[in-house]
Amino acid sequence: MYKYTICFIKKGQELLMLNRHKPVWMGIWNGVGGKIEKGETPLEGVLREIEEETGLQIEQIEYKGTVTWTVDGKDAGGMYVFVAELPETFDYYTPVKTDEGILDWKDINWVLHPENLGMANVKYYLDKVLYDSAMYEHHFIYEDGEVVDVKSVGIDSKMFI
Repeated sequence: MYKYTICFIKKGQELLMLNRHKPVWMGIWNGVGGKIEKGETPLEGVLREIEEETGLQIEQIEYKGTVTWTVDGKDAGGMYVFVAELPETFDYYTPVKTDEGILDWKDINWVLHPENLGMANVKYYLDKVLYDSAMYEHHFIYEDGEVVDVKSVGIDSKMFI
């Protein structure tokens, strides 16, 4: 079981992204989520994190796979990936400063732009998460703090929880 969750909250062609105040992703835009607490399922953990970080109570959420990573040759962790879609008419005004960072709606094309240096590693896998009905394990290999390889492999949806 992995320790973390991440969710991409979508409204039309925008994603609610969080620019974190704290390391490891300080100053970088990413989805919302965090550490799964003892006794929580990944789904319970991501729903709690969404509410804590955004104040939103999400009712419909879709599991989209996992992201794992190896750092300097050692397996270093993993997270469950989710997508929640809000109606385009849903009102959630940003930017909003929170304890975790700044929340803001970002155009999906801006998030996915290959030259966008202000994004976490989501640009490597987010298109599959948003637009592919299959589920994937996305595995990152980091060396000296840099992504040197990313592989995405289809997984069976029954592997979740």
